[in-house]
Amino acid sequence: MKIPALLTILILPLSLLAARPTNAQAAAPTFPIRAAFYYPWFPETWGPVSNRYTHYTPTLGYYNSSDAATIDDHIARMEYAGINVGIASWWGQGSKTDQRISLLLAEAHSRNFYWTLYYEPALSSTQVALDLTYIATHYGSDPNFLHVNGKPVLFIYTRAVKSCTDVATWETANAGQFYLDPQVFAGYRLCSVQPASWHQYAPTSAEDKQTGYSFSISPGFWLATDAAPRLVRDPSRWRLNVQDMVASGAPWQLVTTFNEWGEGTAVEDAVQWQSPSQYGVYLDELSSNGHGLRGAAQSSASVTPQSSSTGSTEAFTSVRLAIQSALMHRAWRVLPR
Repeated sequence: MKIPALLTILILPLSLLAARPTNAQAAAPTFPIRAAFYYPWFPETWGPVSNRYTHYTPTLGYYNSSDAATIDDHIARMEYAGINVGIASWWGQGSKTDQRISLLLAEAHSRNFYWTLYYEPALSSTQVALDLTYIATHYGSDPNFLHVNGKPVLFIYTRAVKSCTDVATWETANAGQFYLDPQVFAGYRLCSVQPASWHQYAPTSAEDKQTGYSFSISPGFWLATDAAPRLVRDPSRWRLNVQDMVASGAPWQLVTTFNEWGEGTAVEDAVQWQSPSQYGVYLDELSSNGHGLRGAAQSSASVTPQSSSTGSTEAFTSVRLAIQSALMHRAWRVLPR
């Protein structure tokens, strides 16, 4: 029996929809991947109202990383900037950062945005094995946890990997389960055991290239305790940095950082660098790949950023003298240039 033409027209789109992959991993980004280091540790690291632990004022105000609307806004801003992966700082099982990973993933479920973790604790071979199992069990199977070559991705900070011996420890504990991407160290290319990839985290440098692996860019570096920046912000230079990153063709194209306010490396919008688009000049340049500001361009997800919850720039008249105890007593990542 012939199917009426009108019915055929109606059935065909349904069949095409049925053929589309339903697993979000099937739509995950492929190389080159643009990712940004992300910090879900607020309000713990803002410091007291009288002495905020940053030289800048985010347009969203001094927000809470447990607020779903804030996370949704952040994802929209990153998508606008062509960033499709967030590398969330992770400080161990049960930490505040750990408690917020499920929220980050949940807010990405309705979008083509993915998360992975930046492993921050110091190296312990026993703890690494336990943590890998924990991360795989709690997050690795989430459809919006980034996978590369079928494996969940994990970035590793220098505190947990400083030598070829450390790399071997990680690979033994990993047993091929994760796609591991440690921070580089002197002589890393000579290690007999090699992970899946490598990256550098050096925000006092405007650009860093690890040939064959990654290209990283930083908008500036002004630690809250420093009287002056170690890397001065310059939107014109940033435009060139973005162009260089794109031209590099590196598999991992990394932005250091989206919102590390204590070190002054954020590209998230701030009162100090607002733009007509409401996303800020640094995200504008990422959005246009360094080919000029886009004015009133909107997020690819059609989500308008929230209005600022603070209307004025806080005056910073003194050098910050000590790291606040609320910063989880962490050691700042200051690396030699």
